[in-house]
Amino acid sequence: MILHELRRGGYEVQSQRVDNPSDLRSASVCKDWDLVISDFSMPHFSGNEALKMIRERHRDVPFIFVSGSMGEDTAVAAMKNGAQDYLMKNNLTRLVPAVQREIRDADERRERKRLELHVHQLQKFEAIGKLAGGIAHDFNNVLGAILGWAEMGQENCDPGSPSWERFRKIGEQGNRAAKLTSQLLAFARRQILQPRKVNINVLVREQMSFLEKVIGADVEISVLAAPGLRVTLADPVQLDQVLMNLCLNARDAMPSGGKLIIETRNVEIGEEYCATHAYARRGSYVLLSVSDTGMGMDAATVERIFEPFFTTKELGRGTGMGLATVYGIIKQHEGFIYVYSEPGTGTSFRVYLRADVGAPDPGHRPATITPIRGSETILFAEDHDGLRESGREMLDSLGYRVLLASNGAEAVEIFKNNSNTIDLVIMDLVMPALNGQDAFLQIAEIRPTAEVIFTTGYTSESAAVMSKLQDKMQRGMEILQKPYSLASLSQMIRNSLDRKCSV
Repeated sequence: MILHELRRGGYEVQSQRVDNPSDLRSASVCKDWDLVISDFSMPHFSGNEALKMIRERHRDVPFIFVSGSMGEDTAVAAMKNGAQDYLMKNNLTRLVPAVQREIRDADERRERKRLELHVHQLQKFEAIGKLAGGIAHDFNNVLGAILGWAEMGQENCDPGSPSWERFRKIGEQGNRAAKLTSQLLAFARRQILQPRKVNINVLVREQMSFLEKVIGADVEISVLAAPGLRVTLADPVQLDQVLMNLCLNARDAMPSGGKLIIETRNVEIGEEYCATHAYARRGSYVLLSVSDTGMGMDAATVERIFEPFFTTKELGRGTGMGLATVYGIIKQHEGFIYVYSEPGTGTSFRVYLRADVGAPDPGHRPATITPIRGSETILFAEDHDGLRESGREMLDSLGYRVLLASNGAEAVEIFKNNSNTIDLVIMDLVMPALNGQDAFLQIAEIRPTAEVIFTTGYTSESAAVMSKLQDKMQRGMEILQKPYSLASLSQMIRNSLDRKCSV
């Protein structure tokens, strides 16, 4: 009769009847039910026992008593214990409305729980991101000094000598540490992006020759590139890192071989999709999907997969930063990423990036540069003692005359006293006494044509700082990411000074 009433009310019902604790326990383990309807009094089994067993595994599933003997006091007690409603067997007219209400309320509870989980995850990632950004900023100052001295030490040694080899190894390890801080900054969304219009099909094609070598012959790679794929405005170097990390992660999930599928598509995201995917936003997107046939992950692992330093690999295999880096890069590009996985069935990562119009920009890969010398006067302001000293030695080795400042107020004072001779200001953005942005605004009042290169470990304040300066100043500004090499420092200095001469 109950099934007949539900079907008459418009429901397509898949049901299972149980009448003892063992069968109920098995049924509750094997399947997630949308609704439980229970008698109250049964031979060798009670409705209260059934309710308790259900609540142990399924806290939110609606539970309705249908009884012929349940009194009002008993019903109230049952609802206090977690039942949603009760009906009498001789009056099933309320069954369909009660089921409609309880299923609707259960959906609303699940949605609230999903949103609360989403907010909690955002808050957790934001807190981790701030911590990671701060750590990366401090480490970049230290690494900048180490790499600077290593590079200058190598320059002063005969190639191949024991000292040259030691300095080379110091620089190599320093660069490995710098890569880790770069990954922290990527997760914290503190990287300096250089966006261009990118066709992801081209990016995938260019990466495949490298990826096929590192992934290995036991993994079959399939590329399903959509024709007519729209461009996306993104930093191609960062997208290269996203693709590489996702593919290497897929390889590690298939130690005995398998299949790796890389797919691209144009997609439209609407309200219905947004309603069930917390990070999604309406609009036109380019989808990059990386799927594998590997071991897969359980729900608890999926929930933590983007956390920095979280890894399922054995000790010594990976830093746990690969997927955290992917997450940060996609978020900084104002896109979103989802993971679909179950143990034994493989994993699929789907990356959504905003679609743009027009043709892709010409491909460009940074060329290797060598240090360029000069003879101008440079005001170098840096509060970190080690980096300030290594920076001075770098500039000396390039032939420049250097004036040093340890904070923003000192930099302004030195500029006042040498405004006619200083050709360029190199200034850290975050310094005590007076930060870089305010210090340079005062310098610009003394000489509006002053040229500046800002250095930064890119803390959380840096984006707001640059925005403020660009609003107040009608000039080109260079930003040099820490840690920087002698070659990159020399190149940026020459670009700024040569631009000044051409004006």
